[in-house]
Amino acid sequence: MRHKFAVELYSFRRELEADFAGTIRELRKMGWEAVQMDGLRGNSAEDIAAVLRETGMKVAGMHVSLDRMLNDTDNVVYEGLLFGTKDIFCNSLPEELQNEEGYRYVKRSMLDLADRLNGLGFRVGYHNHEFEFLSKVDNRTAYDYLMLPEGNRFLYPEVDTYWVQYAEINPLSVIQRFPDKMPILHLKDMKADKKLTYPESLAEIGTGSIDFLPILKWGEANGTEWYVVEQDRSFLTGGMMESYQISFNNLLKLQEQL
Repeated sequence: MRHKFAVELYSFRRELEADFAGTIRELRKMGWEAVQMDGLRGNSAEDIAAVLRETGMKVAGMHVSLDRMLNDTDNVVYEGLLFGTKDIFCNSLPEELQNEEGYRYVKRSMLDLADRLNGLGFRVGYHNHEFEFLSKVDNRTAYDYLMLPEGNRFLYPEVDTYWVQYAEINPLSVIQRFPDKMPILHLKDMKADKKLTYPESLAEIGTGSIDFLPILKWGEANGTEWYVVEQDRSFLTGGMMESYQISFNNLLKLQEQL
């Protein structure tokens, strides 16, 4: 199962801008076998593909802005093919689209994009934050609206455990709504102190309040292909590498309990 554990490279955005190849090599040495792409960070797609080949790192999908998904589609598809992934997920929404009219536009546009790319074998999906659970569209949460299929058309969910918890909802209860339709899960832990807000409430996997064992059990029973760890910020003296070492070690311990 450890081959399914992946690093969300947004967490290492600063390190990647300084030394993309060196950062990937260090993560591979730590034991990680996959990464989720999140921008080129000033590098060429070809150079990134070369270091992925050198280290043997697999790619657990790509996080892409909505603007790039819709307006730079050819290059996004090229990068996906170059990196060996066909999973393209919207990473977030700009604030101006976080309203009823915006959610309608987002769903319509992304379903149209999925229609174009599904025939090429790509899966188009959506990564949540907390705000989709705090807004309403058609008397349901904006998240439920975005994920509701239209006939045989749908977006793949990529549930982020931290942001669901941040919205004061049990992450497992959301994940369980999508049996066999969640190829990628975002694992992110939250400190138990409810007085803390983002980003201070971020925690390394296994050190916070979220119970990941039933989440991993569900994923293994429902075809989840990647468990992507995202940290956003590290408050440890050893920085993000120390955070990911802790998360990796704790995931290995959880794996033993499955």
